[in-house]
Amino acid sequence: MPATLDDSSSNDAKPMPQTDHDRVIALAGAMQAADLARSIARRGQADPEAVATCLTSLIRIDAPSSAEVFGGIERLQPGLRLLVQQLSNPQDMELTRYVVMLLRLERQLARRHELLETLATGIGTIIQNLAHFPLDHSNTIARFADLYLKTVSTLTPRIMVNGSQVHLNNPENANRIRALLLAGIRAAILWRQSGGSRWKLLVQRNALLREARSLLAQAA
Repeated sequence: MPATLDDSSSNDAKPMPQTDHDRVIALAGAMQAADLARSIARRGQADPEAVATCLTSLIRIDAPSSAEVFGGIERLQPGLRLLVQQLSNPQDMELTRYVVMLLRLERQLARRHELLETLATGIGTIIQNLAHFPLDHSNTIARFADLYLKTVSTLTPRIMVNGSQVHLNNPENANRIRALLLAGIRAAILWRQSGGSRWKLLVQRNALLREARSLLAQAA
């Protein structure tokens, strides 16, 4: 079977370290993906480099560390800034709601082995075709979007990203939003693999904030 987004069940998979460092990276990835999806829904555009970071995480399924899933901590600066803001003075409740829903949907997805199989096959095919269709090619993004529709979108509740109908009705924008939400699920998987839980998010908030600030300083 091709490698999947969640390779923790593989006999050859090396478990992700379960530290605040890894949990913060995972949350920052989820924040970044959710905020970029929202930006496209609202304005029809998002920072290309930040988008590429999220899409990269979808194909780095056997990365040796949490940071390498995203290509390095410095590529997560937008997500780390958002995470620091939300942990220190949570005001963007819409973004928080998106991230919480991603974490909740990932828990459902982890119990649906047939959906994980679909993701495994789809991601494997995309990786094989990268020589012909690069990561930022509309064909690749459409394939990610289709995988989202066939898997995560079948779970409930579905994530409804608020925005302008002018942008939401654009097929390419819709594909980019779904691809980014799939990247958000990837980050949620990383959160779970690194020992993340709702309890830890609530009880260890200050520790996560300290680590997020430290990583943001390193990434600058």
